[in-house]
Amino acid sequence: MAKFGALDAQVLGISVDHVPCLKAWAESLGNISYPLLSDFWPHGEVAKKYGVLRPEGYSERAIFLIDKQGIIRYIDVHDINDQPQNEVLLAELRKLEPELAARLPAETAVPAQPQGGVIMYCTRWCSDCQRARAWLNQHGIKYTEIDVNANPAAARKVREWTKGNLVTPTFDINGTIVIDFDVEKLTQLLLK
Repeated sequence: MAKFGALDAQVLGISVDHVPCLKAWAESLGNISYPLLSDFWPHGEVAKKYGVLRPEGYSERAIFLIDKQGIIRYIDVHDINDQPQNEVLLAELRKLEPELAARLPAETAVPAQPQGGVIMYCTRWCSDCQRARAWLNQHGIKYTEIDVNANPAAARKVREWTKGNLVTPTFDINGTIVIDFDVEKLTQLLLK
């Protein structure tokens, strides 16, 4: 959020769910630090105006960057299970605010990637990641967790393993890659 704020961007989330549902969802993620808006009534009206309301009544996972004049400058509609790449969004924001971006310090530190053991590449919001955490903890398995939203190098690594998609969770278990929360494979590798 600090990186978005440094580029003078206001992040908003919007969903066709009602307010109590949004509140419960935010709490399940340990709370979210940006405003969540409800597009519940009239149901999906905003999503419909942006062209992302599905016939089933829910919206696509979509991102719109809107400049200060209210003009849409960037649109990303992607698979509902994929988390958008923050580095791509930040690059697009830098294009909108080049003078501001030029004054920001360059990002030089690349977090070191752990080696060996059980490494879970994930996000906080992903339901499969939450289930995987519970499963690992239930079986007393020690693991290192890397948030692909906070670590662009880790996100690139996951995309390499998954042929371009950002699938979470993805596991590196002593060099063996397990894509998604595949209980059968995890059991074979970790509970022998």
